[in-house]
Amino acid sequence: MTIFPVPTSFLTEAESAFAQSILQGLRAPKKTIESKWLYDERGSQLFDTITELHEYYPTRTELSILRRHAPELAGFVTDDTALIELGSGSSTKTRALLNALPGLRSYVPIDISEVHLIAAADHVADEYSTLDVIPVVGDFTTDISLPPGLDGTSKILFFPGSTIGNFEIEDAGALLGRMGDIPGVVAFVVGVDLVKDTDTLIRAYDDASGVTAAFNMNLLTRINRELGADFDLTGFKHEARWNTDKSRIEMHLVSLRAQSVEILGETVGFENGESIHTENSHKYSPGQLAKLAAQQGWQADQIWSDTAGLFGVVVLTPK
Repeated sequence: MTIFPVPTSFLTEAESAFAQSILQGLRAPKKTIESKWLYDERGSQLFDTITELHEYYPTRTELSILRRHAPELAGFVTDDTALIELGSGSSTKTRALLNALPGLRSYVPIDISEVHLIAAADHVADEYSTLDVIPVVGDFTTDISLPPGLDGTSKILFFPGSTIGNFEIEDAGALLGRMGDIPGVVAFVVGVDLVKDTDTLIRAYDDASGVTAAFNMNLLTRINRELGADFDLTGFKHEARWNTDKSRIEMHLVSLRAQSVEILGETVGFENGESIHTENSHKYSPGQLAKLAAQQGWQADQIWSDTAGLFGVVVLTPK
């Protein structure tokens, strides 16, 4: 396995970016924190547990779709093709593609959580000994620096898990546009959660065992640990809300009383019931995603779904 070297300044830059992002979000009239910061090592572990919960249908549904349809991607694979995964996590769904596409030359998982990324990449490298596994620590919401040697190769981009739903619609469009600018991309495989009844959606983001609540609350623990803040975790609760107008689930951390928090020399005040908006998960129809992609130079080559219409996987190709 090849480890793509991380610049020596990365951790300092990452800590600075984290601090600036947190302060900017908490200074806003409607407090918010970018959802990418949920995924430190502990957050990534908790999310892995979420994906195994009965209430959380997206992972098992998407995986069944990929296992059924992934062989249809074989036509995009040549002897130098790289599979590049955005926000790879534990690379669980990746195996459905790797098993169906044995001709792939390399696998490039990209994730913001270095410890989680390297551990997952090690497992993939052990399982697929002929595959060149090249993990990249990075934030795919900004410009991606791919490893040397991939410039002239063909590339399949893989963006599972309905993560595209975490972006505001215009930001999702911008991401699709940036991915289209990567040289050599022949296909972009995107998982998308579909619109469905509200009760099913709320249960998926507020499970009975409280794992999603722990995942959301871990963000405050991380801020306390890394930025020296003094959030009282007993003073906040997790809440999942359905926003009908924007067709999205929202995760919030709601203050249970009037209180103030010290962070990096600043005092942040909270009213009773005021929330920090931590994540969005937009729900699309397959046609909506295809239309958004078309505006950024893609065409929907194939749209796969389960029989219940819970989840979709869209295969985009450059126009």
